[in-house]
Formats: sequence, structure tokens, C-alpha cells
Amino acid sequence: MSTTLATVSYLGAIILFILSLGGLSNPETSRRGNLYGIIGMTIAVLATVFGPQVTAAGYGWIVGSLAVGAAIGLYAARTVKMTQMPELVALMHSLVGLAAVLVGYANYIDPAAAGQFSGAEKTIHEIEIYIGILIGAVTFSGSIIAFGKLSGKITGKPVLLPARHWINLVGLVVVIWFGGVFIHTHSAAEGMTPLVVMTVIALLFGIHMVMAIGGADMPVVVSMLNSYSGWAAAATGFMLSNDLLIVTGALVGSSGAILSYIMCKAMNRHFIAVIAGGFGTEGGAPAATAGAQPAGEVSPISAPDTAELLHEAKNVIIVPGYGMAVAQAQHTVYEITRLLREKGVNVRFGIHPVAGRMPGHMNVLLAEAKVPYDIVQEMDELNDDFPQTDVAMVIGANDIVNPAAQDDPTSPIAGMPVLEVWKAKTSIVMKRSMASGYAGVDNPLFYKENNRMLFGDAKKMLDEVLAALKG
Repeated sequence: MSTTLATVSYLGAIILFILSLGGLSNPETSRRGNLYGIIGMTIAVLATVFGPQVTAAGYGWIVGSLAVGAAIGLYAARTVKMTQMPELVALMHSLVGLAAVLVGYANYIDPAAAGQFSGAEKTIHEIEIYIGILIGAVTFSGSIIAFGKLSGKITGKPVLLPARHWINLVGLVVVIWFGGVFIHTHSAAEGMTPLVVMTVIALLFGIHMVMAIGGADMPVVVSMLNSYSGWAAAATGFMLSNDLLIVTGALVGSSGAILSYIMCKAMNRHFIAVIAGGFGTEGGAPAATAGAQPAGEVSPISAPDTAELLHEAKNVIIVPGYGMAVAQAQHTVYEITRLLREKGVNVRFGIHPVAGRMPGHMNVLLAEAKVPYDIVQEMDELNDDFPQTDVAMVIGANDIVNPAAQDDPTSPIAGMPVLEVWKAKTSIVMKRSMASGYAGVDNPLFYKENNRMLFGDAKKMLDEVLAALKG
């Protein structure tokens, strides 16, 4: 393949990636967006494999690598459950970071690559390598920790070291200093020492940064690591002088940064506060519930009584959370929704921007269960409708429906926008127990007079509600 044809192919792939991002911004066009992305990536891979930079001697390695990668991807697609998607996404981000680190080292020690540059160009190329490995290492280790937190293998609580900000500052100074040493070295052997030291510090920083972030901030962390992986890919593109990687990485990095900002705004959080670590923490202390503890008695309700309330209602809003995902109850939720709509009940779904463990988690689950897109609405679209709602049904959510965010200025989640389910005539919260949510904050909603608690596994309880509705 000629250089011109490869360039044209890359341009076509870039256009398809942009169309893919546009399609993924709306549930109704998301399938088309995915298709654009698949076609674009296929073109990009073929243009690279058959491009002028790859010789015939390398085809065996490339085909073998593609086969292994495709087999792993196919296995993951078939076996990973929808509830495991957040940790899978985090794991994928780690691979992008690892690739950036390995490409950086390979590019640095490759005599052919090093011989292409001299003078100022050589300095710029070494800066690209240094920054690319730095971003890649932070992305790799941070994503591995995020995977551990999301999969429950590592505690979701923030782990805050004393003087952690000073530790980060010292690490940054050391990285900058070794960067200067690296640029002024005269051989690859001399440059390896500062490069390795920087890599170790970057790996430790990624671990330290994500360990200090509380569980309630994990959706932002996933989005943030997505952005990091994009910048790592862009840095790899600079190292390899590959325009496609540069543009694609910039697209992923910028879109991930924008999404992180939107999610921080939805949580009334500042991006720097998330990076600093700990949901609602101040002065290096882990988040703790402040102010008066919720008081009162909860009012339990049975599945048949829940079905009766739903049957008599005219307006119902369902608020799904991570508990629905864990119980894999989305299909039963769809059946209940279909049955109620057939009876003339106005059923809608309220989605909080950070519900679940990753951006769009609830939307994906509901789409999988074939819930109509037009009744799945964002928090801002229906928060004003709760006073006219007969039943607000919360399935496995906690922090996103916590009135303490509005009523208690001392709460760690004070100021965070929430779904105001307590304003409905009756709210029903489905939970296994009275345990606090991922943020570790107690919820006064459970004790309100118009609230009922339906305890038990969400799938089992919803099956009973569905049976009662049919009966």
C-alpha cells in the first residue's frame, strides 16, 4: 500500500471515529455509532498492517498478535456480564497505558528510530517519549487499581496517606528533574536510568491517586482514565509519527475530559477535588457522615402491596441503581414496565449521571432489556415531576436519592444534585438491608413518612411484584 493510500485510509478512519462519537451521544443512534467505530478501526488496522512502514518480515508477528487479541476480545465479549462492564472498561484502559509505556521504551532503544533525529528534533522526540511513558504509566497503574475497586478486590473507601499532597508534589519535582537529566543524556544507556526512575514514580503515583479516591467518585474515575488513555494513545502517535493515533487519541482524551467535567458538575464536585482523593474529605481525613444521624422507624412493605400501589398509580417513576445491575433485574423491570403501560400507567425512568459504576451504566442495562428510549430520562428532565408522581420506585440506588444532599449542609454529599423521590406521594426503596451506599453516607429517605422499604434481592422481589400484577 502506498503512503498516499494509507493517508487517505487514515483520514477515512478519523471521520468514522468522529461520526462514532456523535452516534454514541444518543441511545437511539448508539448502535450506528458503534458500527461506525468498528468500520473505522478495521480500516485503520488494515491501513497500518499493509502500510509502507510494515515489512513482509513482520507479518507473522502481526497476524499472531491480532489472533491472540481477537480471541481475548471475543472471549471477554461472550463471558463478561453487563454488571462487570465497569471493571472491564478500566482493565482496557490499563492496556492502552501499558502499550504507551512499551512503545516508548521500544522507540527509545531502537537505533533506527533514534537515528532519524538530531539537534532540536532529537530533543523534541525525547520529550515525546518521556511524556508518553509518564502518561502511560499513570494510566496503567491507576486503571489496575480502578479495576480492583470496581470488582470489589480492593476496598472502595479512600485510602489517604498522611501528607499525601506533599508526596505528590515531591514526586512531580523529581519527575521534572529527571526529565531534564534524560534530555541531556548522550546515549540510550545513560538515558535508561532517569527513564526507569520516572516510570516507577509514575506507576506509584497512579496507584496513590486512585487509591485515594472514594467509591462514590468511581464513575468519574472511569471517565478520567478514559481521557488519560486517549492522551497516552496521542503520545504514542507522536512517538511513532502516526497521524491517526495522534488524532484518535486527542478525540478520546478530549471527550473523556469533557465527560469527566459533566459528571463532576452532576455531583457538585470539582475535578481537582476528585483527583485529590476521597469523597467529601477535608484535611486528609476519610469521608465520614457529619451532622445529625437519621432518626425514626422504617416502614416495610411487601411485594403484593407494592404491586397494588403500582396498579392503582397513574404516574410512576423508576430510579435504577447499581443494586439493579448486581441482581440482574433489568429484564423483570422491563416486564413490569410493559404490563403497567398496557394498563395505561405513565411509567418513566429517572437516570442520575453517576448512577452505577461508569458513565451510562444504567442506560446500557435498560437498553439491553429493551426498555423504550423515550421513557428513559435524565435527572434534570423529570426532577420537577416528582410532586405529581404517585409512586417513585428506587431499585438498588442510595446516594443519588439522598435528601441529605439538600437538607444537611454538613453532609459529605451536600450540594450534590439528586433525584427528589421523596416528593412523590409514595416512594418505595428496594434494598437488601439498611446499609449505606457507596459513599458511606446514611440516607434519611428511609425514615420519611411517605417512604416504604421493600427488603430483599431486587430480582426476587420484582419477580414477586410482577406475579402479583399479573394475578
